[in-house]
Amino acid sequence: MGEPMDLAYPIERHAAFAPNKAAIRFEDEELSYAALASRIQRACGRLKALGIGRGDVVGFLGFNDPELLALLFACARLRAILLPLNWRLATEECVRVLADAKPRLVLVAPSFIEHVAALRGKFPQVQWLAQAAAPPGFVDWAQAAPVVVKAEAHGAVHDVPVLLCYTSGSTGRPKGVVLTQGALLYNVINSVHMHDLGSSDRVLTTLPMFHVGGLNIQTVPALHAGATVTLHAKFDAAAALRAIECDRITLAVLVPAQLTAMMKLPRWNEADLSSLRMLTTGSTIISATFVQSVHRRGVPLVQVYGSTETCPIAAYVRRKDAERKAGSGGLPALYCALRVIDDDGRDVAAGTDGEIIVRGPNVMQGYWNAPEITARALCEGWFHSGDIGHFDDDGYLHVVGRKSDMIISGGENIYPAEIENILLEHQAIAEACAIGCPDQRWGEAVAVAVVLKPDMRLSAADVLALLDGRIARYKIPRIVRFMDQLPHTALGKVQREALRTTFAEAQVA
Repeated sequence: MGEPMDLAYPIERHAAFAPNKAAIRFEDEELSYAALASRIQRACGRLKALGIGRGDVVGFLGFNDPELLALLFACARLRAILLPLNWRLATEECVRVLADAKPRLVLVAPSFIEHVAALRGKFPQVQWLAQAAAPPGFVDWAQAAPVVVKAEAHGAVHDVPVLLCYTSGSTGRPKGVVLTQGALLYNVINSVHMHDLGSSDRVLTTLPMFHVGGLNIQTVPALHAGATVTLHAKFDAAAALRAIECDRITLAVLVPAQLTAMMKLPRWNEADLSSLRMLTTGSTIISATFVQSVHRRGVPLVQVYGSTETCPIAAYVRRKDAERKAGSGGLPALYCALRVIDDDGRDVAAGTDGEIIVRGPNVMQGYWNAPEITARALCEGWFHSGDIGHFDDDGYLHVVGRKSDMIISGGENIYPAEIENILLEHQAIAEACAIGCPDQRWGEAVAVAVVLKPDMRLSAADVLALLDGRIARYKIPRIVRFMDQLPHTALGKVQREALRTTFAEAQVA
């Protein structure tokens, strides 16, 4: 039996075909495909020398960095599992993740050495490595002597876990999602089809790669295709705009919060965006009005729909349909099937809302150490997303909310996005979020948090007037609260549970 072609194999082939082609641009460094292949080999050898093998979990704590990508491909070669840690988590949250994942080793970037001081004592069994200049108690990653590692010449790798990503936890305790090498490969195929992605593309990555959105929508697919990735450690609106101009970026994934920050820049309307073939957005429900605001700069903005559990690409709009299907989540991906079902598991008609379920080789293997939760989420091969939406007559998906976000007032179901999208059409409103607050008479009452744009003024009555006549009376908010900002996750999703707590505390007060 020949050598199995793991995720690292295409990088080696690109290094053979085009050794000097730029693979990753990061800060002042440019890694060619030959250099990236060598970096992966060194990472693989170091991990092997440190005792890492099949099924072992390897953590990384740091901002976006080429070493994180090298670790992913090295883990693929060793049949180990990469755990990219969310650097935004508080210490207590990080403790819960580490206790659940049980990594054998964690590589820590210099900026986070002090951050893990409180963690090392709680996890003495973990090998703690410093990416540079190891302080006492850490192994120096750069000095770890690698051993020679050859690809294992047996067995398929498609069903071998390679990535353990914890969900953002915007509505409860984070869960570890196990993704296989096969899932990442089919996600690559879906991305290539979505973006017409090829070796001549120049991709900008600013989303954090501890989420599948930053790692898998374009970054890993771009390297698989032999393209060039400009990688930023963290998102900065001005730096992203400069990169688009200077590096002649052709593709980028930017969530609405990032796009909003860029559109607020004085240079936005004059910046040279002519190199962009398209921009991709997602992670939250996006209105057609928002999509059209980007289109006015002459750049097609398309949506991708999915979740951590789907690697994440499950549906998307392609460039040619950006205008026609603005606001849609798109058609099911090339290697993916979607259904919309009612509470009895039956498919619903076009235009009727139901739960979105997903099946395909890109879907997770399951939740880490959680067989019961996995069994509930994966039924007969279908992942039950908890998202609510419908297909239109053309078969395009439209997401309207989350089951957990749904407000039930007087027995009527209310989806927050319906209220939010109307409010976001107004030029004075920057953000809006509708939630349910406890109400003795109705069970829940609709409440809405509104963030105004700078120097804009609206009253609660003005906000309610925007909804009058456009939605049913029972959907009209009973509480309107103006806020300076809304709580968000790293991908720009509003943390509705935190918002509910804020409103509840205000009601008590």
